[in-house]
Amino acid sequence: MRDATGTVLYVGKAKDLRKRVSQYFQKNPSDSRGKIPNLVALIRRIDYVASASEREALLTERQLIYKLQPFFNEMWKDSKTYPYVEITREDFPRMFFTRRKLKDGGRYFGPFPKVEPVKKLLGYLSRIKFINLRLCRWNFSLEKPLDERKIKACLYYHTGQCTAPCAGKISRAGYQALAERVADFLRGDYKKLRASFKAKMERAAEKLEYEEAARYRDFLNAFTHMEERVMVGKLEPDFLEKATGRTSSVTALKAALGMARPPAHIEAFDTSSLFGRQAVGSSVCFVNGEKNTEHYRHYKIKFENVPEGGNDFAMMEEIVGRRLAQLKKKDEAHPDLLLIDGGPGQLAAAMKALREAGLKIPVIGLAKRLEEIYMPGRAMPLLLDRADLGLRLLQALRDEAHRFGVTYHRKLRGKSELEG
Repeated sequence: MRDATGTVLYVGKAKDLRKRVSQYFQKNPSDSRGKIPNLVALIRRIDYVASASEREALLTERQLIYKLQPFFNEMWKDSKTYPYVEITREDFPRMFFTRRKLKDGGRYFGPFPKVEPVKKLLGYLSRIKFINLRLCRWNFSLEKPLDERKIKACLYYHTGQCTAPCAGKISRAGYQALAERVADFLRGDYKKLRASFKAKMERAAEKLEYEEAARYRDFLNAFTHMEERVMVGKLEPDFLEKATGRTSSVTALKAALGMARPPAHIEAFDTSSLFGRQAVGSSVCFVNGEKNTEHYRHYKIKFENVPEGGNDFAMMEEIVGRRLAQLKKKDEAHPDLLLIDGGPGQLAAAMKALREAGLKIPVIGLAKRLEEIYMPGRAMPLLLDRADLGLRLLQALRDEAHRFGVTYHRKLRGKSELEG
């Protein structure tokens, strides 16, 4: 949230941004903190950064607050970080939580923004001896064994809570195997334990033992939190401007096209051929203004659909139809917007494919000559300023679809020439 000068006033996060932001602007905001009216009075712009997961959002929030020091944020202005789990580099390693990631040879896992459920899970796994690493604070090794008096005074040793490597009750190789099992678990090997806990939760629920069932439910939630993967790194100076610039382009496009919701997921289509030979099509995908190569597709146009000299309209209808059929077959999420490279003819061909597929997805065409935007039901094309963020996003999509299609076309043409 920024003021009139662009200064960042507050950084927050939410699974549902629309719901969370709207709470600030209600007459009686649900947030009881007295600072809210003062904050709202200063807000002139709200930018957002898309995150891959809730955990990544938490980490990005903390880094931005520490970097920007917004006036209305209370937490995370110091250098305090979310905790990691470390397996130490010792002859007989230990495992513990730490907020400092050092270059000490230890193995670090995390960070974990929601530390309480992770602590409870690891504590339970220690009690059932799935995690059976020593709990003591003593430093010893094969070269420097622990003093016998300390061993005899150790409560963990006498109560059988420890494998007691200090007393020679387990070999180094055996103990290292235990440490590797814990490391594998922290890397994401949860399959067996998850299935076991789910079965125990269901049995407890059937017996009306709801507290026990809730405990296993919390453990399953901890697994979900731990297995979320995030990219952790230092934020570059222009990170916020770049990230909000991408998402701002989506918001600008929504306004320009008069759409009910921001077109976060856009797929663009283009065709390529040489006098009808090696005719191909391509579709590319941007999500939140960024390339999503997982949804890139290229198509070899069926020969019978392409007469001599080519037929751009028929080719466009075919590739859009094939992509829509794939979406329906795999029950994938539908794009928020389809972008067609071309004018009214190509747009009409794409709309025909949509009707035949029985789908209702907004579709527009972008013509190269003047960068006109053609929309169904609108007589005249829409012309946006060349600096408009929404237009720039459409141009980036169109150019990427063209690049991807031409690359495939050249590959087929080269293969044909070699065979000839």
